[in-house]
Amino acid sequence: MFDITGKRFWFFLISGVVILIGIISLATFGLALGIEFSSGSMMTLSFEENVDHDELRQELANLGYTSAIVQRTGEGDFYIRTATLSTEEKINLEDALIAKFGGLEEAEFYSVSPMIATETGWNTFWAVLGAAVGILLYVTWAFRRMPKPFRYGTCAIIALLHDVLVVMGIFSILGGILDWEINLMFITGVLAVIGYSVNNTVVIFDRIRENLTKGVSSNFEVVVNNSLVETLSRSLNTSLTTLIVVLALLLFVGASIQNFAVVLLIGIVAGTYSSLFIAPQLLLIWERGEWGRFIQWIPIAKAKGG
Repeated sequence: MFDITGKRFWFFLISGVVILIGIISLATFGLALGIEFSSGSMMTLSFEENVDHDELRQELANLGYTSAIVQRTGEGDFYIRTATLSTEEKINLEDALIAKFGGLEEAEFYSVSPMIATETGWNTFWAVLGAAVGILLYVTWAFRRMPKPFRYGTCAIIALLHDVLVVMGIFSILGGILDWEINLMFITGVLAVIGYSVNNTVVIFDRIRENLTKGVSSNFEVVVNNSLVETLSRSLNTSLTTLIVVLALLLFVGASIQNFAVVLLIGIVAGTYSSLFIAPQLLLIWERGEWGRFIQWIPIAKAKGG
């Protein structure tokens, strides 16, 4: 039988390194807020002639839009985001681009005011917070017949925070390299990842409860390890099939759901990892009171001590 729980400190160390890299990226690049959260105007343009990305960005700078974000979509169109444009400013901008690059077609245009952007940001915050509190209460209630059921809910929430931090960190790196922004599709993806991850975690917790009820062993570590081994193939198979669907969305549906698909892709991997190697291991460490032992185990601490 695989000794999964015996390597629990290594799993925490791996997660810690990934999250640390993400935090460094967040501190360096930050998260570029999309138009829904920071206000501005967005237009999608297609040109009759072939237009170079850097040349278009330079022309926008020459027109006074030095902070404009320009991205090329999978269909060959250009996504352009600027400060909020009035109707007259929009017409003048398009006329200037036509004079420079020739005919163009506007596929999409919309603006978001600062007030709406602020309201959307707060609504998103309350949605995520509400989901976290709801999950904590539900998991605690679902395992109410177990000793210390609040620990199950808390470990599930910590695993979800792990997933969100991993997603934000990796997305920050992608944003710094590719100018990707945080938009409503990103938030939708994060909420989907939260639901997916907690489902996997509850399945494993439920198997732990079954094995405790059956009296598989008086050693809680053995119970947790057996439960992980028994649910391992189910978790991996479910994640693999879901990843195939997400990859298909990313490759064939196009840029319109790019953020959603990428967040799902990262989140499913992170959620599978946390449901198997973080949440149950946290439950075990909490049960055995091993927090101090984990700190002493950390290789860096060992190196300093030695």
